[in-house]
Amino acid sequence: MSSYQKSGDAESVPGLLDRILGLLLPVLSGTFLGAGGLALGAFLSVISILALSVAGYELTPTALIVIGLITTQGVGCFATALTYAGARHYVGQFLATVVGDRSWVRQSKFRIPARVPSTREALAVVVTYVLTFVGIGIAGYTISQLGLEGAANSAATTGLEHPHILLLLVPASILLIGPGEELLFRGVVQGRLRERFGPVLAIGLTSLLFASIHYVALTGAASARLVTIGLLLVPALAFGTVYEYSDNIVVPSLVHGLYNATLFGVLYIGQVYVGAPGA
Repeated sequence: MSSYQKSGDAESVPGLLDRILGLLLPVLSGTFLGAGGLALGAFLSVISILALSVAGYELTPTALIVIGLITTQGVGCFATALTYAGARHYVGQFLATVVGDRSWVRQSKFRIPARVPSTREALAVVVTYVLTFVGIGIAGYTISQLGLEGAANSAATTGLEHPHILLLLVPASILLIGPGEELLFRGVVQGRLRERFGPVLAIGLTSLLFASIHYVALTGAASARLVTIGLLLVPALAFGTVYEYSDNIVVPSLVHGLYNATLFGVLYIGQVYVGAPGA
């Protein structure tokens, strides 16, 4: 074997490693950011609950829901997303000084576009909101025809036991849940994956991660949870698609918030009025 061939083979190893890292790092970092943001919120929630309990406060189901919303969607999601967006440029510069100018080192600033929706974007919110429910209806009907059962959401279950919590979750969906989760998953995770894989695959991977992470928030058998995760792919894909269409994180945040608010509102009406004695 000639020295030229040996040199070429040796030089191909770093190139191969760069390509592998270029594929793996966006997926791993996106998964870490999405799961990490929610884990941070859950950790803060536990710490807050323990601190209040030790201080002698008796925490009601409503208080527990409020603490969870503030720490998870309010702090965990927002803090993780904004920290990544602000620090990515500097971390990339540091890595470049350590490992050199590699293709998988991102030194550019990270952008999460946000602005007041235009008329076209407002129309996109309405259309996506309607199509999401149409999609859920079709998926739900298909699942019922197959004889499959989904799992219940723990927050919804608590709300059915304490209906006033459902009323709380209606505005919380628009003000905290939608913006917090969309900023993290569509703004950061999908944005990170888009840089490497393009919008279509980024939407799919982010939607799969978003739906799968809800596994811990569901109750029931594993098979039922997987069915519900499959259903959750419908709104997740809708949120991701309208984000790419609008290039404005406010748009999927509104769709997500209105979608959740509608679900909680319908549950409240069904529990308090339709399901009330003598109704």
